[in-house]
Amino acid sequence: MYAVVKIAGKQFRVEKDTKVKVPLLPAEPGKHVHFDQVLLFQNEKGELSIGNPVLEKVDVSALVIRHGREKKIIVYHKKRRKGYQRKKGHRQDFTLLEIKDIGIGRQTEKVIETAAAEKSAKVTEVEVTASKGKKTPAVKHAEKKAVPGKAKVVKEVKKTAKKPAAEKKKPAAKKK
Repeated sequence: MYAVVKIAGKQFRVEKDTKVKVPLLPAEPGKHVHFDQVLLFQNEKGELSIGNPVLEKVDVSALVIRHGREKKIIVYHKKRRKGYQRKKGHRQDFTLLEIKDIGIGRQTEKVIETAAAEKSAKVTEVEVTASKGKKTPAVKHAEKKAVPGKAKVVKEVKKTAKKPAAEKKKPAAKKK
């Protein structure tokens, strides 16, 4: 029994009790996720069902094992006889899933892929360190994301506060 499932915009052939590396998902390790975009399903009898584009009432449930990063991928560009060479690299994030169940009529939960749902689920609280009363860089970053445009307003306030102070200064009198 196997299925072809669309996960994070890519298609994967999955079987029960196998592990699959997929692009990073917004789920915590140890949680169960369900995918309802099943494109193809073959049952124990060998009967094949093909979706148009997806199959109704068929889903795949999986357990998130861990998140990680792949090996570094080197991207090298060169144009001959031009002296042009560029070498860059990156590491792709992934989520390791263990497929627990494939079947018909098991739709209980769905993976929410909207950014709005992620933002509402990840509400951060402002934490102040007890030792010095200063905010950590992570907290400052979270505050900037939570209130868009706050940094610009603060800069404008500082600029307006500096201008009157500059106008108060008078140039020194020249000695004759």
